[in-house]
Amino acid sequence: MVPRETIRNHAAFIWSVADLLRGDYKQSEYGKVILPLTVIRRLDCVLEPTKDAVLSRHKQLAGRIENLEPVLRAAAGDLPFYNTSPLTFTKLLDDPSTIADSLSLYVGGFSSAAKDVIDKFDFPIQIDRVRRADLLYQVVGKFADVDLHPEVVSNIEMGYLYEELIRRFSELSNETAGEHFTPREVIRLMVNLLFIADDETILTRPGIVKTLCDPACGTGGMLSVAEEYLRELNPQARLEVFGQELNAETYAICRSDMMLKGQDASHIAYGNSFSEDHHEGERFDYLLANPPFGVEWKKVEDAVKTEAQTKGFSGRFGAGLPRINDGSFLFLQHMISKMKRPQDGGSRLAIVFNGSPLFTGAAGSGESEIRRWIIENDWLEAVVALPDQLFYNTGISTYFWIVTNRKSPERRGKVQLVDARELFVKVRKSLGEKRKEISAGQIDEITRLCGDLQEGEKVKILPNQAFGFLRITVEQPLRLRWEITDETIQVTLEAKALQKQPEQVRGLLRELLAERLGSLFENQKEIVKALGPRIADAGLPVTAQKAIWSTLAVRDPDAPVVTDRNGNPEPDADLRDQENVPLPAVPVPFEEDPTERFTTLEYRTAAED
Repeated sequence: MVPRETIRNHAAFIWSVADLLRGDYKQSEYGKVILPLTVIRRLDCVLEPTKDAVLSRHKQLAGRIENLEPVLRAAAGDLPFYNTSPLTFTKLLDDPSTIADSLSLYVGGFSSAAKDVIDKFDFPIQIDRVRRADLLYQVVGKFADVDLHPEVVSNIEMGYLYEELIRRFSELSNETAGEHFTPREVIRLMVNLLFIADDETILTRPGIVKTLCDPACGTGGMLSVAEEYLRELNPQARLEVFGQELNAETYAICRSDMMLKGQDASHIAYGNSFSEDHHEGERFDYLLANPPFGVEWKKVEDAVKTEAQTKGFSGRFGAGLPRINDGSFLFLQHMISKMKRPQDGGSRLAIVFNGSPLFTGAAGSGESEIRRWIIENDWLEAVVALPDQLFYNTGISTYFWIVTNRKSPERRGKVQLVDARELFVKVRKSLGEKRKEISAGQIDEITRLCGDLQEGEKVKILPNQAFGFLRITVEQPLRLRWEITDETIQVTLEAKALQKQPEQVRGLLRELLAERLGSLFENQKEIVKALGPRIADAGLPVTAQKAIWSTLAVRDPDAPVVTDRNGNPEPDADLRDQENVPLPAVPVPFEEDPTERFTTLEYRTAAED
């Protein structure tokens, strides 16, 4: 068991640096200094036993071998990082007057992977900023006093320590926290549901190795909780985690966290998952994500549309594209593309959505087609409705979608709906928009509700067909009569096509219509026969003549049905109606006269009703 009290004490000591920064930094900015220095101090402690060997090998081979990295990593004990600077963290304190230059030189000596992480923190800017506040020597001195050697703080303990610092940083940054941080209890519930079908398998297999990916990994909280969960189930199991993150600072936090835990930090990629898929072609046992809600994807529109059009279902976005202002379904399709094939064991994924993916999009839209694709493939296992006000930067209602291509036999052809909206406790102090949390007991209850697969007050189990329906468009036939009254004459003369005509022509038309004031015609053919020749003689073009026949028409429920040239009834757009018929039901043809009511069918897969 990891000594949590020890971890908290170490974290409290490191965070005491904030006392020095207060006044020169906002609270929400403390992490910009504390987190990278924690990483640097840990790396320094880990590299200490092999430092001399690395320096010796570097001096011996510098300038003689083009790619020194594999050789120096071997000299560092096959660690994924090393440092070629003759300085160490404690030697930085030898001369207070050169502390800024020395720290910059020391950081510059790290191997490319480690330096990339430190650079993403914008650490050179922080060095200069702390130097100008005349605090750099004191801050470095604080970190030199903390012992982070592996024999004192193991990789697992270091991971917990770093996560504790990230948690404090996220709570102080709650004005933007929701963009990058997911509350830990939400992650724990999500991970529970992700692994719910595999607990027994994982528990009974020593040395089992599983893979997990988060394509919007933020600071890596989901990856860390998943790794912790698997370790609790089976200490001999190993979870290899992968991720990608767009924000430079949170990417640096996540990658450094993986580095400090002994995970392969190269699995954490930097860039936009849609336009720069750094895990292209890879497939994982598990995937999970809390992508940003309602964020438009216009910046990557060209890349996404090109892939959708050229690759179709062999790419990631073959099922359809959502509206430009919400990329949630792009994340889901991206994740589905990385599920293992069923013959290779299949995969499970969990994703956090707001209500938009459930309800947005009319029949035939991108959203509707994506939902249809998922349901028809029998991949949607469950939807869990969560309490509102769970996240730092939004109070809206949220949902977990559990998607898998390896449903258990009893779940096939079904979708489970779990209502967990009332399972929460109030937090003692609001953090941004977060005013509620899910307690440990409630996490267990929701997990049980999902795992039992039994209908009840909070659980509904529906067949896949219940999520699709036929949209029946009910048309009423168009019934018109043609009459010449003061009102229809005025409407005709105000028509756009008539407004363009010369005043003399419009005057002739007014006189012509006035002569037939009060006349009634049963169909357009009769009125054209009666007035057509004289209107043509007045010099009116065909477009204007068509406008006249249209504006003299009046809807009348007792008038004859208007038909096209083939004798088929014309629909009245003003009387059009739509009805939704569940897919299990067989549409029955209307027995009325087809001139009274007729229908068109359209497939639909959104639960908008």
